[in-house]
Amino acid sequence: MKFAITSKGDSKSNTLMHKMRTYLQDFNLTYDEEQPDIVISVGGDGTLLYAFHRYRSRLDKTAFVGVHTGHLGFYADWVPEEIEKLVIAIAKTPYQIIEYPLLETIIRYQHGGRETRYLALNESTVKSVEGTLVMDVEIRGQHFERFRGDGLCLSTPSGSTAYNKALGGAIIHPSLPAIQFAEMASINNRVFRTIGSPLILPAHHTCMLKPVNGPDFLVTIDHLSLLHKDVKSIQYRVADEKIRFARFRPFPFWKRVHDSFVADE
Repeated sequence: MKFAITSKGDSKSNTLMHKMRTYLQDFNLTYDEEQPDIVISVGGDGTLLYAFHRYRSRLDKTAFVGVHTGHLGFYADWVPEEIEKLVIAIAKTPYQIIEYPLLETIIRYQHGGRETRYLALNESTVKSVEGTLVMDVEIRGQHFERFRGDGLCLSTPSGSTAYNKALGGAIIHPSLPAIQFAEMASINNRVFRTIGSPLILPAHHTCMLKPVNGPDFLVTIDHLSLLHKDVKSIQYRVADEKIRFARFRPFPFWKRVHDSFVADE
């Protein structure tokens, strides 16, 4: 088996990374950053997001596992004290593959040309470069609303506990093939109306955003923030690709939600 390790970059994470690499090579596993079968993320959820984007072209061949060295993470189910146990599990134990849906974002431009496609593990947001964002929202090819406000957020189920939750969105179990549409500070008065509630769209539904008051937008894809000019439309749907996690033991989602948001310190 070939493996790679991605570190958050702090001293604690780097020490664990080097220790795990040595242990796994002692078990005759091959370190390969280009074509790994398994990628170990050491740090937090941000580190795993970085690893996901680094290996997004190998999602059907690479599985991910996370070790968290800070606060409890949603993608990292091992702690530093357990790395010997994890190393033995990786080296000696057949692991279960758990697949979670991803968000596909396609940006098309006014003057034709090449469209841009992204995959997000958590979410994508859209904001105006300056002033209020005004977007026509289409769902399954039908006009749904004209949004006016600060911005829009489209999230995956596994990303529903991140920015989406801060916007009042629902927490969705990550095994469900869906995306969630949430508004940021929409303008609602006697003249303007939006739904004002998060929407959960199934895998066969597409959400299309069409600019009304300007062609330039700030679009985030997980931790990446990108300026797009002359935008004609932004299309969102559940991606055909999925992220694959290597599971060596149960990792109950609702327990993670409880421990992160409800449990006492």
